[in-house]
Amino acid sequence: MNLGVIGCGVVGLTTALELQETFPNAKITILADRFNEDTTSYVAAGIFRPSTSFMGPSAEITRQWITDSFYYWDAIRRSREAALAGVCQLSGYIFSSISPAIVRNHFIEQLLPVYRRATEDELKLCQGDWKYGSFFTSCVTESRLFLPYAAKKFTSAGGVINYHHLDALTDLSDSYDAVVNCSGLGAKDLCKDHHLVPIRGQVIKVRAPWLKMAFYGDYDTYIIPGFESVTLGGCRQFESYNTEICPYDSMAIKKRCYGMLPSLKKAKVVREMVGLRPHRAVVRVETEVLTKENGKKVKIVHNYGHGGYGVTTAPGTAKYAVKLLRDLITGNSKL
Repeated sequence: MNLGVIGCGVVGLTTALELQETFPNAKITILADRFNEDTTSYVAAGIFRPSTSFMGPSAEITRQWITDSFYYWDAIRRSREAALAGVCQLSGYIFSSISPAIVRNHFIEQLLPVYRRATEDELKLCQGDWKYGSFFTSCVTESRLFLPYAAKKFTSAGGVINYHHLDALTDLSDSYDAVVNCSGLGAKDLCKDHHLVPIRGQVIKVRAPWLKMAFYGDYDTYIIPGFESVTLGGCRQFESYNTEICPYDSMAIKKRCYGMLPSLKKAKVVREMVGLRPHRAVVRVETEVLTKENGKKVKIVHNYGHGGYGVTTAPGTAKYAVKLLRDLITGNSKL
């Protein structure tokens, strides 16, 4: 078989690797016009912590995506390739002065190895009037390392990565038996999907090697250590297409993060980055069969719309998308 994947971010790469595992004899090609630092994945802090609002087509499927994803990242974390892949274990705290619901997460409280209420003493670890808190142990994946690692693993197993820009899915070559669309925000134009919107995020990467734990606070404040630097964030600006660094967002991020951990004031700023998260109220992982002008059918499985949780949930949606593709090819699909 000849299978294609559109997109080379974390969703596209994990999907391509899952395809190779399921169809070891197939020719699999990734088509993309953005790679590594040009992808939204590259900006992400990469901590495994899905939002309680993250939603697939059903509660059962959503929970399965999240469960499968955690075990995928944790298996890499336990392997000898963990450092090469950019995956490690990370513990942290979530604090709030507003509501106890903010520090709870029904998706991962029973999934992570540790997820418990913070003690009164722990609430004093960061500056601020914290009334509620949770402590957790999770995984963090640094896309700066994982993207080239996954791409090399894919090509070493015979996969092909091509630079290719698509204006429409019907422009795909007739040679493909089926294609998985992992185009992220690009699907807005590619699929004419009006439910897909960007949520702009801006982060600051700083060198703070003394920091070994993650911290979350109110107003989308987060401090997340990685392999090379610590990510300070953030913001969530609905339907903003601005990819330029905003000095006012930088000031607000620094004020909130420095307010929690004053030691960060002496951390050297490495870079500032902006990413447009591809948000969809319901993440789209479903099949579609399109008809081209020449009458040929194009079998598609869509896998996009993860918002700010692409790194977190990519392995789970990839596994589900490949199952849908297998059913589509074998005729077991509901279409």
